[in-house]
Amino acid sequence: MLQYLIIQLDNTSTSFCHYSNTKNRPLLITLDNLKNGILFAMKENLMVQYVLPDYELPAEYIEAMESIDNTKIASYQSVYANNADIVVLNGWNKEYLFDKDDVYVLRVDKKELFGKCSEIKEKIKMCRRLNIVITDVETFTDVDFELYRSVLKEFSIALEDSFAADFVAQLNVLTDRMMLDKMNNCNAGCDSITLAPDGRFYVCPAFYYENEYNIGSLVDGLDIKNPQLYRLEYAPICRHCDAYQCKRCIWLNRKTTFEVNTPSHEQCVVSHLERNASRELMMSVRERVEFLSDKEEIKDISYLDPFDLRDEWL
Repeated sequence: MLQYLIIQLDNTSTSFCHYSNTKNRPLLITLDNLKNGILFAMKENLMVQYVLPDYELPAEYIEAMESIDNTKIASYQSVYANNADIVVLNGWNKEYLFDKDDVYVLRVDKKELFGKCSEIKEKIKMCRRLNIVITDVETFTDVDFELYRSVLKEFSIALEDSFAADFVAQLNVLTDRMMLDKMNNCNAGCDSITLAPDGRFYVCPAFYYENEYNIGSLVDGLDIKNPQLYRLEYAPICRHCDAYQCKRCIWLNRKTTFEVNTPSHEQCVVSHLERNASRELMMSVRERVEFLSDKEEIKDISYLDPFDLRDEWL
């Protein structure tokens, strides 16, 4: 059941996920399409998330946007960064100024993540929440998996210290799994859809930027082919998995396996490395302070890719 409408206000609006923004020339959604998108959200009882460009929008656009409750996503360079609910950092810069009350998304490739681990580690305790998005996770090798395991251990040290100091910092790749008791995936095409600057609906912004298929328009209405494929219960392996923090990115699934409901080996291993690191962090924190006493201990497992257990689950 749909819950969110993402409105990509301009071609140059920042990416906040794995995909890259491939459209460099500004193309602002028309005011009529913006208003009709908001009306669509009202009729369908959807929460609206705006992805803003870096430049200042006309006053009439701001007025229309504020006619409905919303969440704003903007890049660190945007004129709206100070008023955004989620601030996106495209690539690492040690000069970033973090606010303890704000939520940030850090989009980095593996080279930056591994090379700037110490700098990123120091920033974890300086904001309310940091979401790390690895933009080239599909290229991970066995060597990268081991490096990522080491990175997660370093981040765990920072988090353990913050918990002991009574400041509960959140880092998506480690703290989410400890707090969840069911899958919290991307769910594009199921829980959320995107209205792009061209007035058409897409599964998510990535499908627009990659010139993939649309799923309807404001004129013709919504038309999602095979909608069941976007739901967890129709994912034969994922529905048995307990790496609850995994985003199970629909666009990455399609890009790497040609199936929207089937993640790649790389996605699964990365998610299970995070799951296992979360387990170790949870046990370490509990040795120092009372922590998440209402949550069960995360079980020990012997695999990193659930596909290895396909004969048991299929």
